[in-house]
Amino acid sequence: MISKHISYKEGVYSITATRRGIDNTPNSEQLDNMELVAEEVFEPLRAYVGGPIKINSFFRCPELNTAIGGSSKSQHCKGQAIDIDDTFGRITNAEMYHFIKEHLDFDQMIWEFGDDDNPDWVHVSYVSPEKNRNRCLKAYRKDGKTQYMVI
Repeated sequence: MISKHISYKEGVYSITATRRGIDNTPNSEQLDNMELVAEEVFEPLRAYVGGPIKINSFFRCPELNTAIGGSSKSQHCKGQAIDIDDTFGRITNAEMYHFIKEHLDFDQMIWEFGDDDNPDWVHVSYVSPEKNRNRCLKAYRKDGKTQYMVI
């Protein structure tokens, strides 16, 4: 288990990795980072939500990150970022975003696409209390490319 509510299998799962035969196994440092994100962000958020939260993506080895077109600087590759989505209908992604912003420490949080009322999912990363930037961004597409703006 990575944390009380995140299994190891859930933290490393990727349909792309399975399909392409990519070994998406984190090393001990990456696993430590995953445990930190889970304890400092995911678990307090889950307690607030009061039930399950879907994890779209957590750890991504560099090969997997490249295969899905992720950023070469992705914190997913360090085990420091998690993409979450409330597909269970308890609260909206926007409500999760605002709870994290107002109540938790984090490095970077991204309102991923969607519209002004609700993102398609929320990306949140955690490094350490000393290095967290509490930076909030919004992802959008322009001319077919992902762009980010500070919000």
